Amino acid sequence: MLFLVRHAESIENATKYSGFYENPRPWTGPAAHALSRDIVGLTPRGFLQCLWLREALRGLTGLEGPEPVVRTSQYRRALDTAALALPGLPLETTALLDEQHYGAATYMTKQELYATYPEGAEDRQTRKHLWTPPGAGGESLACGVLRRATAFVEGLHTEPAADVVAFTHHTAILALRAVLERRPVTELVDEARVCKTPNAAVLVYEQVDGVFHARATARPNC
Repeated sequence: MLFLVRHAESIENATKYSGFYENPRPWTGPAAHALSRDIVGLTPRGFLQCLWLREALRGLTGLEGPEPVVRTSQYRRALDTAALALPGLPLETTALLDEQHYGAATYMTKQELYATYPEGAEDRQTRKHLWTPPGAGGESLACGVLRRATAFVEGLHTEPAADVVAFTHHTAILALRAVLERRPVTELVDEARVCKTPNAAVLVYEQVDGVFHARATARPNC
């Protein structure tokens, strides 16, 4: 079984429009990305969601046998979620589960982005999955993130018979779902515009004859 978990609510999630995305942005692109990766932690609500996850993961079918393999992105909010939700289990970090790298556009408001990089405005507005953020490390959902998601899922086919719990991020989950459910990224992006995967939600997949099938979704009550 594979359990995809979106990290619990972070400070960035809770203060998106009042703090990290204030205009003008007080950080440069590299500094903003380092802040997003290494500093941003969980809110009090996020900690409560981790306690919910601890019970939810224990109760889900497949986690009552041998200890699962726990993989997490390199971002602090995912690492903290994993450590609190599954205390005592070893964590394996992997860049394959990292959030989309927004390069120089990390924490830029749309107004600032379009003014600074007008050449990418149309893609960002109408073809978000194809948009490649400017600056070093910038990656699109349809190429960079999807490529990482594909590599992660392919690696699962060679795993020993053990459950895997993967702690990751909203955009990475879109790419992972595209691979696991064999669906177009565009379809999942359209769905996310209506309803995003909630913080701390768990998506459950079962692998049968090398093919993954969606089995259940659990959402936090806090």
